[in-house]
Amino acid sequence: MIIAFKITKTGENLSSILEKMNYETVSLTNKGPDGGIDGIIDEDELGLSKIYIQAKRYKDGSNIGRQEIQQFIVAISNKNTKKSVFITTAKFTKEAQTFAKDSQNFSVVLIDGDRLAELMIKYKVGVQTSQIYEICKIDTDFFD
Repeated sequence: MIIAFKITKTGENLSSILEKMNYETVSLTNKGPDGGIDGIIDEDELGLSKIYIQAKRYKDGSNIGRQEIQQFIVAISNKNTKKSVFITTAKFTKEAQTFAKDSQNFSVVLIDGDRLAELMIKYKVGVQTSQIYEICKIDTDFFD
């Protein structure tokens, strides 16, 4: 799968995570007005099946509401896709989650800051191992 992102630190970070998830980044798109689209994943080599991505980095305590999800869906509505991902460092309101879930023509996956952190840890992107603990148990066969 092929991914393209705007050249921003957020885009570069997301690109790294998606690479670890077995997507292949081939290019980064330019900064500037994106029409609500920050990244594109081509699910096949010919680019016939695409997943559009919106990425928002907000300060701690911020929420993404229904309006932002609705604007994203409008942005992808003229694209040849039914799949999209909205990734944020913030949280999604219940209304945003319900709207995304109930969207009939589009599948919108929501990844909030907590889920993003889980993915970063799982795929070891932007994290460092600080300590490793070794737990030993008695080898009962040793005493036989």
